[in-house]
Amino acid sequence: MLRRKHLTIFSSFKLSQQIPHKLNPNALPHPIHHNFPQISNNFRVLLFHLYGTQDSKFPEYEMPSVTWGVIQGRKEKLVSRVIVFDYLKGLGIIPDELQDLELPSTVDVMRERVEFLQKLGLTIDDINQYPLMLGCSVRKNMIPVLGYLEKIGISRSKLGEFVKNYPQVLHASVIVELAPVIKFLRGLDVEKDDIGFVLQKYPELLGFKLEGTMSTSVAYLVSIGVSPRDIGPMVTQYPYLLGMRVGTMIKPLVDYLVNLGLPKKILARMFEKRAYILGYDLKETVEPNVDCLISFGLRKECLPSVIAQYPQIIGLPLKAKLSSQQYFFSLKLKIDPEGFAKVVEKMPQVVSLHQNVIMKPVEFLLGRAIPSQDVASMVIKCPQLVAQRVELMKNSYFFFKSEMGRPIKELVEFPEYFTYSLESRIKPRYQRLKSKGIKCSLNWMLNCSDQRFEERLQGNYIETESIGPSFYIGGKLELPGNDIVSDEEEENDDEMLYRRTVSL
Repeated sequence: MLRRKHLTIFSSFKLSQQIPHKLNPNALPHPIHHNFPQISNNFRVLLFHLYGTQDSKFPEYEMPSVTWGVIQGRKEKLVSRVIVFDYLKGLGIIPDELQDLELPSTVDVMRERVEFLQKLGLTIDDINQYPLMLGCSVRKNMIPVLGYLEKIGISRSKLGEFVKNYPQVLHASVIVELAPVIKFLRGLDVEKDDIGFVLQKYPELLGFKLEGTMSTSVAYLVSIGVSPRDIGPMVTQYPYLLGMRVGTMIKPLVDYLVNLGLPKKILARMFEKRAYILGYDLKETVEPNVDCLISFGLRKECLPSVIAQYPQIIGLPLKAKLSSQQYFFSLKLKIDPEGFAKVVEKMPQVVSLHQNVIMKPVEFLLGRAIPSQDVASMVIKCPQLVAQRVELMKNSYFFFKSEMGRPIKELVEFPEYFTYSLESRIKPRYQRLKSKGIKCSLNWMLNCSDQRFEERLQGNYIETESIGPSFYIGGKLELPGNDIVSDEEEENDDEMLYRRTVSL
């Protein structure tokens, strides 16, 4: 960088008048070893520095810079500050917060800072939101920080928005403050390509201390069963969890849900897949929503199953949604509040289903000459019906009538028939039963794994049937005879209908 210094001595007096004929050594605080003339305070020394940017490390931010340094007395500093403040006021910037800040001594340097920020995309209103950014040097603070942010994945077009959201970053040291945070995030298995996304979502992370909230929140989540390798994806999805205090936010929520009956293992799986649940306010949202579910007729012992299947339900504006859906079910489906509560217990996602989506399969069933009270009964038994695709229901119904030749009554008794795959489950099993001359109910034919179905075909009897599968926390499917399908058995999507949560 080319630097030129010119020293100019201005005076309104003659030089000979300012140099005493004799120097009094006793008047000086230190011994005099050189016969230099003493210069009066009436002289001003003006240093002019011209900085070029031809060799700048960050050429993308090249712009001419003129820095004036003035060796000033107290009065001169006050005058310079007034001039700079007048300049800022003329731009519409309120300099009140800059009173105790070390500022440039000339308007030229302050103009350089303002124009640089404006080139980033900041407006005067943005600067007024955090005027302390004007205390940052363009070359010592702004350019190094912005260059580093661009290096870690924040595009140049987004830098202005980033500074608007978190202007304090301009004061940070790249080596001492920013780089350690990035290293910490990488240590949590946040992908390198996701670092920029995480910081744009939650830029305040750059101001956190590593040994503080970030470390303790991660340690607590791991202690309740969250897999360490899932922390990175969780942070990518919901980086705000790193800023949550364990004692006041995370632990109270976990304790409350555990007291409802949700095991920590299930909570850990919920947090891994939907980290944003940690952001639900316990007092303002979660507790009122749980009370709301009970007030609408849901049994308290069913709440763990409801939350495990649809964790978002504790963070929704639930009272309004439940009221709307309950009225709709009563008006259109002829399902009373008690029946509606049973529907929500079995498939809580129904509170968020659009009413047009619900009506399509219902209208299909009504169009098959099934009485409305029977359709209501089918929906209460198997709420998943209202989320089925009508095209698939048509194919299954056609096969039921034309090939199987069974009465509609069997569909009313076992509406789960529509939730099984026609090609991979219904047709193959029906053909096997037909070839052996076995007659059985739809429940006995469909509600079991492939292995159990083969065991049934090899037996000389038809075992006692049980009602449809029931959901248990942990994802097991209860089958006739209280046998549990093992995790190792191969199953298709239909066989896992009741074993997994339904994402809508």
